[in-house]
Amino acid sequence: MLNQYMEQIETLGLNLFFAAIFFFIGMAIRDVLKQGDVPKFGQFIVWLVLFLGCAGFVAKGIIQFTWETSGIG
Repeated sequence: MLNQYMEQIETLGLNLFFAAIFFFIGMAIRDVLKQGDVPKFGQFIVWLVLFLGCAGFVAKGIIQFTWETSGIG
């Protein structure tokens, strides 16, 4: 039974790993911004770039999922 779902388990594990990596990157950036006394505008730009990178990763996952379920990929 486990062999049937191995690919789904691997995909879920990989996605959770990437979510954890994004979380730790966010915590590291937050620490650097606090210690560096970065102005609010600079902090906004840094968080915007981090969010857009995260959003691109999520969008890629959604597009890949919809293509695979519709039989394109």
